[in-house]
Amino acid sequence: MANTAQARKRARQAEKRRQHNASQRSTLRTAVKRVRAAILAGDKENAQNVFKASVSVIDRIADKKIVHKNKAARLKSRLAAQLKKLALG
Repeated sequence: MANTAQARKRARQAEKRRQHNASQRSTLRTAVKRVRAAILAGDKENAQNVFKASVSVIDRIADKKIVHKNKAARLKSRLAAQLKKLALG
């Protein structure tokens, strides 16, 4: 455990930041799951709307460096590919 006042404060701040980041990552995962669920349901129009909203969430969380920008790009790319496959098929 932290012995100095400064170290105790830093521990409090780190825990608060960890919880906030965990919440943001959960929001990201939920957004991705919503798109995948809409694609599985086969509803093209709904899937496109949900995808558009999810891209905004993914970008916002990547901008805050909660997930790496390359991971965000990979998620968006894979979801877009699945959406395109649904539209074609």
